[in-house]
Amino acid sequence: MTRPGPAPLRPLHRLWQQLLRLELPRQALAPWRWRDRTGVLLACVLVALVSSWPWLVEPSLRPGIPAPFTARAPKAARVVDSDALEQRRSQLGPRTHVQVVDPRLSRELEQRLERQLREVSQTVAAPLRRVTPLDLSPAERSWITDLTPAELAQWQQQLRLVQRRMLHQGLVTNVAERQLQQAASMQLEGEPELARSLGSRLIASSLQGRSNLRIDAALSQRLIEDLLTQQGIPSINVRPGDVITRQGEPISPQAFAVLDYFGLVNRRPLVGAWLGHFSEALGACIVMLLLARRWRPSLEPRQALLALAMLLVVQGCKLWFGGGAIPLALLVPPTLLLTQGLGTPAGLGWLAVASLLWPEPLDPFANQRVLVAAAVAAVAAVLAGRQRTRAQLLQLAVLLPVAALVAEWLLLQVVSATGGGDGRLPSGSDLPGEALLMGGLLLAGLLLSPLVESSFDLLTRARLLELADLERPLLRRLSCEAPGTFEHTLMICGLAEEGARAIQADVDLIRTGALYHDVGKLHGPQWFIENQESGVNPHETLDDPATSAAILQAHVDEGLRLARRYRLPRPLADFIPEHQGTLKMGYFLHEARRRDPSVPESAYRYRGPNPRSRETAVLMLADGCEAALRSLPPDTSEDQARTMVRRILDARWQDGQLAESGLGLAELELLVRAFVRVWRRMRHRRIPYPIPARRGYSA
Repeated sequence: MTRPGPAPLRPLHRLWQQLLRLELPRQALAPWRWRDRTGVLLACVLVALVSSWPWLVEPSLRPGIPAPFTARAPKAARVVDSDALEQRRSQLGPRTHVQVVDPRLSRELEQRLERQLREVSQTVAAPLRRVTPLDLSPAERSWITDLTPAELAQWQQQLRLVQRRMLHQGLVTNVAERQLQQAASMQLEGEPELARSLGSRLIASSLQGRSNLRIDAALSQRLIEDLLTQQGIPSINVRPGDVITRQGEPISPQAFAVLDYFGLVNRRPLVGAWLGHFSEALGACIVMLLLARRWRPSLEPRQALLALAMLLVVQGCKLWFGGGAIPLALLVPPTLLLTQGLGTPAGLGWLAVASLLWPEPLDPFANQRVLVAAAVAAVAAVLAGRQRTRAQLLQLAVLLPVAALVAEWLLLQVVSATGGGDGRLPSGSDLPGEALLMGGLLLAGLLLSPLVESSFDLLTRARLLELADLERPLLRRLSCEAPGTFEHTLMICGLAEEGARAIQADVDLIRTGALYHDVGKLHGPQWFIENQESGVNPHETLDDPATSAAILQAHVDEGLRLARRYRLPRPLADFIPEHQGTLKMGYFLHEARRRDPSVPESAYRYRGPNPRSRETAVLMLADGCEAALRSLPPDTSEDQARTMVRRILDARWQDGQLAESGLGLAELELLVRAFVRVWRRMRHRRIPYPIPARRGYSA
C-alpha cells in the first residue's frame, strides 16, 4: 500500500484512489487459460480479416465512393459503357430465351399416349362398361370393336407417328386443346372419319397443357450478343481535357469505366489501406471483449467466441450481399440474442462494432438506414435487459419490426422530400419485406435461444426463472430428502434477495443461486443439524473431528457433482463452493486442537474458492447471519440485531473472504440494514386466539 504522503498531497491521493476504484473491475475476472486466449485472439483476427477483405481484393476505386482526386482525360477515346451494356443485356434477357426440344420430355409424352391407347383397347375388350380416358361414343366403340388386331395396330402406329411429328416441331403448354385436335386431324388426312376424330382427340388429350421444350443457355447468350452487335455497343466519347471525376464527388459507373480505360484504377492489393482497416477491426473486437469482461467478469471464452462468431457471420453477409444487405436483419436479431445472455453493455458493445465495421461503401440513404437499424437495435438491447420471461421477449420480437417499419418509412419520406438519396431510394413496398425478414429472424432466434443458452452456458432472465421453479427435479429432491436444508435455503433466499436489492446486485441470479447452494447435502442429510429431527447428532457418535470436517467439505464436492449432472450453468454452480469460501470449520477445529494443539488450521478450512462476485458474497453473508438472526430472543432490539450482524460481516471481511468479491465497506453497511429488515419481518407477532376446551362425547 502506498503512503498518503505530505498533507497538501492527500486530497490528490484520495482522488487518485477513487479513480483507481472506478477503473478496477467490481469483482475478480474469471481466469482464461492460454489456449482460450489464443482461440479468442484467432477469432478476432478472422473477423478483422473478413472486415478488411475488400481492400485486399477490390480495386482502389469503385462506383459510388467519393473520388479521391480530380481526373481529366489525357486523350480522346471511345470507351465501352459497361454499366449501360449490362443494363441492356439484362433487359434483353427475358425476351431472348432460346428453347430447344428436350428428348426426355418427348419420351414422357409418348409414354402418356401409349397408356391411353392401352386403356382404350382394354375398355373396348371388357364385357362391362368401364371408365375411359375419353368418353367414347357408341359409334366409336362399335368401330374399334369391329377392327381386326392388325387394323387396330396399324391405326395405333399411325397415331404414334402423328404425335412424334408434332413433338419434333416443339410444343408449349398454353396451346388450346382445340388447336391440338385440328393439327392432329390434318396429320390424319385420308383416314376414315371415326378414326380421324377419335385419333385427334387421343393425341390432343396426351399433349394438352404440357411442353417438351427447355431453355438453352448457350444459344440464348449467343442470341443476346448478336442483338447487341446489331443495335451497337453503348460507348462514351471522351475528348482530351474532359473532367472524368471531381475530388469528393461520388464516382459514377460511366466515370469508373473511363478511369479504368486510362489505367487510373489500381487493381493491386492496397496494403496500406488494408492494414489500417485490419487494425481498426482487430482493435474494435478487442475493445468489445474488454468491455464485455468489464461488465461481466464471469465471461467465459466460449461466450466470447459466440459474440465473435455472430460478428463474423454478419460481416460475411455484408460482403456477400454487398449493397443489398439489410441493416435491420443484420444488426437487430444478434443484438437481442447477445443482450439476453451477456447483458445490455455487451449487446451494445457488439452493436457498436457491427455498425462501424461496414466493409462496403454506402450511399447517403444507406448510411441513414444503418443509423435507423442501430437505433432500433439499441432500443432492443435496453428493453431486452429488462425482460424476465420468454412471453415478454416474444412481444418485443413482434413490436420491434413494426417500429422499424414506421421509422424507415418516415426516413424515406424525409429523404424523398429533401431530394436526397441520389436517385437510389428503395420503393415503399420493399420496407414491409425487410421488416418481415427481421421479425422472422427474431422469432427464429427466440426459438433457438434455449439451444444457444445450453451450448454456450448463457444465463438469461427467462432461464433463471425457469431454474428457480421449485418443481425442478433437483429442488424437489432437496425438499423431500432434506426438508430442514430446504427450509434453511428458503430463509436464506429472503435474506439474500433483500441484500441484493440494497446494493443493486442481480436479484434473479442470487435467488436462483441460493436455491441450489446447499444441494450437496443430499449426499447425507442426517449429518447436518437442520435435518436431525430425533435430536441425535451422528458427529458425536463418530467422535472424529477430521472425518467430520471431511463430511462438511464433501457437501461442497457433491454439490458440484450434482450441478454437473443436472447441467446447472456455471454462474449458478459457483454459488456452491463460493458460499463457503475458505471459512473455518470452527467447532471441529476447536475439538481437534483440544486433542492435538499442533493441528494446522488449513486442515479445517473449506477449500474455496472465496466469493468472486457480489452475488456469491451476499449469499455467504446471508448464510452466516441466518442462524444467528433466528436464534435472537424475542425482546432483542434492532440496534442489538444490527450489532450482531455487523460483527459477523466484519469477521468475514477480516478473514479475507470478501477480498475478490468487489464488495466495499459502504455496501456491507447496506447489507447489515437489509438483513435486519428481513429479521424484523420474520419476528412479527400474532394475536393470541383463545382455543376453546375440547368437549368429550357422551355415550
